[in-house]
Formats: sequence, C-alpha cells, structure tokens
Amino acid sequence: TEDEIILFEREMKEFSTTLKSIYGTEQISQTLALRDSCKESIKALSEKWSKKLKEGDLMIDKIQEYSNEILQQSQRISENQKHLTEIKSNLNQEEEQMKNLTDSIQELKEELMKKKEIISSKNKATKERVEQLCKSKVLFEERLGLEIRRIHNEQLQFIFRHIDHKDPDKPYMFTLSINDQGDYEVTSCTPPLDCIAEFQLKVRETNNFSAFVANIRKAFTALSYK
Repeated sequence: TEDEIILFEREMKEFSTTLKSIYGTEQISQTLALRDSCKESIKALSEKWSKKLKEGDLMIDKIQEYSNEILQQSQRISENQKHLTEIKSNLNQEEEQMKNLTDSIQELKEELMKKKEIISSKNKATKERVEQLCKSKVLFEERLGLEIRRIHNEQLQFIFRHIDHKDPDKPYMFTLSINDQGDYEVTSCTPPLDCIAEFQLKVRETNNFSAFVANIRKAFTALSYK
C-alpha cells in the first residue's frame, strides 16, 4: 500500500544515512542503486497487484451481477411453473366439469326420449280409445238417445236427451277424457251426479264402457223424477 511504501522509503533514507557514516561513497552509491532498484521493483509490483485487485473487484461485481440475474431467472421460472400448474389444474377441473355436463346432457336426452316414447304411446292409446268410443256412437244414439261430440284436448262430450218426459229436448251431459294413467276420467257433469265417482271407479275396474254409459243415463233418468 502507499503507507507501506512511504514507511519503506523513510527506513531506506535512515538506512542510507547510517551507511554513509559507516561505509565509503562507492559502497553507498551501490547501496543507493540497489535501493532504487528495489524501489522500482516494489512500485512495479504494487501497480501490478493494484491492477489485479481492480480486475478482481470488477470480476466480483460481474459474478454478483450474473448471480442476481440467475436468481431472478430462477424466480421467474418458479413463478411460471406455479402458473402452469394452476392452469393445468384449472384445465383438469374444466375437463371434469365438461365431462359431467356432457353426461348430464346425455342422461337428459335419454330421459326425454323415454318420456316422448311414453307420451307417444299414451297419445296413441288415447286416440285408439277415442276412436273406439266414436265407433260406438251410432249404437248409443240409436238405443239411448245419445249424442257424442269430440271437443278440445281429445275429450268427448256425451249428451242425453229424451230423459225428462216433460222436456224431451232437455240435455243431460257429461264430459269424458283419458288421463295420463290411461284411465277414464269424468271432467264435468251437468246436472251433477253424486254417484259419478262410483261409476268412474267401476269402469276403471271392469273396462265395461257400455255399462258405464248406461248407468249414467239411468242416474240422469232417476234424477229427472225428483
């Protein structure tokens, strides 16, 4: 260092003074030359090591810079990996939800198809029954004085006349439909009959529709005499 060099120069001067008092001029000159040579060597060595120290400091700074950059890159890579893991997890969840949704849609489609088949079958059965009832129209009209009309929602309206001897044209009527279970169901009755529920239950048990209509006509006739 500079302090060491100054201290060394001071010691060399003191040493030179001591030599002058002990030795001759020639020896002193040789000693001084040796001193100058040492001084130059020390100066050159000092400059060399000073340069190397500066290069070392620069290298340390560069290494630290590289280390910081590598650390930042590692942090970015770690964050990217975490983000990719989250994306993969979200994709897996979405795929699972999509699969569940697809399965649910397929189940709904199958259920809808079954319901359509059931409804179609019931509609077909209802239409067949209505057609059978319509085919019986002539028989009922001739024997029971009955008029049958097809009205809205595939319902049939049964109109009896010639029941009230005081007013032969007075209508006695009831409306019949086929419910979702495929059973006969009286939806209206004019004038009302207390026994209509009993007749309805019996025709469901026996499927004897002619007897059902005949019993209702008898009930209307009995009502007309009250």
